[in-house]
Amino acid sequence: MPSGSHFVIRTFTGEIEAAIAQAALDANGIESMLLRDDAGGMMPWLQWLHPIRLVVAEEDSAAALSILDTPPDAEPSALDK
Repeated sequence: MPSGSHFVIRTFTGEIEAAIAQAALDANGIESMLLRDDAGGMMPWLQWLHPIRLVVAEEDSAAALSILDTPPDAEPSALDK
């Protein structure tokens, strides 16, 4: 990410949720990074004390929030047929 202002747009207590959110942004062309304080993954329980932070550039923050706040398209379930 280029230098400049960055914003934490979400925090997560789990690695999987954070990675999915980051993948959604990546799929839409928005660069992001995950900041963790869990001893390099050796102490994942520290994520409860120090959540994983999803960070984007200031100019991408509004678009990133919009992407993360938009629910996925609902597909009809087998029960609806």
